[in-house]
Amino acid sequence: MSAKINKIPGPDHPIQIVRNQKRVSVTFGGKVIADTTDALTLSESTYPKVQYIPRKDVDMGVLERSATKTYCPYKGEASYFSIHSGEARAADAIWTYETPYAAVAEIKDHLAFYPDRVDTIEERDA
Repeated sequence: MSAKINKIPGPDHPIQIVRNQKRVSVTFGGKVIADTTDALTLSESTYPKVQYIPRKDVDMGVLERSATKTYCPYKGEASYFSIHSGEARAADAIWTYETPYAAVAEIKDHLAFYPDRVDTIEERDA
């Protein structure tokens, strides 16, 4: 097995993390499952911006840890959660970096949601 490469963000692959000044909420199955004024917005290269929500502001009772793992050379190993709320289910709808690389250490203990696997990810004035 080859060693995992730890790349440092830079001009060729920038990553910026800033505190979102808005309230961010996530709904699934018609129910709010995350609501925070402490989200972090991660901008990475040319990818769409991602909201990372602190675990403390997520209803962890509707999440189930998945066996899925992926690897990003800039952020580290990602773990996944599926959502189950009533009859609604979404496999691997959430990812998290539980031990992120130093360059993105702020996203530790935060969860990110795939927009196409939840009802909404909404930003509004806090």
